[in-house]
Amino acid sequence: MSAKPVQKREAVAVGRIILKHSTVEMIRKKAVEKGDPLQLAHVAGILGAKQTPTLLPLCHPLKLEHVEITEEVGENYIEVRSKVVAYEKTGVEMEALTAVATALLNIWDVVKQYEKDEYGQYPTTAITDIRVVSKVKTSETA
Repeated sequence: MSAKPVQKREAVAVGRIILKHSTVEMIRKKAVEKGDPLQLAHVAGILGAKQTPTLLPLCHPLKLEHVEITEEVGENYIEVRSKVVAYEKTGVEMEALTAVATALLNIWDVVKQYEKDEYGQYPTTAITDIRVVSKVKTSETA
């Protein structure tokens, strides 16, 4: 990495959590007992991006300029999107992916009591489709 020039790096990642329709309705109505899953996911996603080198041992610590987390509520899912920007010698896609994964895990944690069936299992709940949707490297410097 040391021979690479410092450049503007951006990455966008996305992922979904599939939930029961009734759970999504509770989220829409802000009726979740543990708090607003979307607000908590937002903060968790930002923290996840910042903690990437702690969680992934071969990732370099980076000075992140911007972390943006957005959520879209669908019929039976929540989609989380992250955008991470840094002026660094290496890309920020791992930070973007970690932000999405952390946000989605946080949503699961906050709504798990509503997702369990009579056996304590999660037949509907699934985190899916976490992926990088764009990665940009420009010659722009800080």
